[in-house]
Amino acid sequence: MSIIVVNDAEFEEKVLKSDMPVLVDFWAEWCGPCKALAPTLDKISADMDGKIIIAKMNVDDNQSTPAQYGVRGIPMLILFKDGKVTSTKVGALPEKEISNWISEQV
Repeated sequence: MSIIVVNDAEFEEKVLKSDMPVLVDFWAEWCGPCKALAPTLDKISADMDGKIIIAKMNVDDNQSTPAQYGVRGIPMLILFKDGKVTSTKVGALPEKEISNWISEQV
């Protein structure tokens, strides 16, 4: 499955009401570490297809959801399961670390 893009309006439907765990990447166009993280998330999305959904939310275009979840630094990864936050990570982390973190949570 490819990475989906979510906005404030569809966050509840696509993330909170999802049958599968959803990893949301809060990012911005101007953020270098966010861009560096993108290929890693693409690979994880392919490797973990059917186990997790990976979504991206641009914090410049969507203000209310990041504020609601306390996003202050980006990139910030928040893992949602059954509509609730299960874990968060901040920064452009290595693929292995992100994969292990996801596996522990789902």
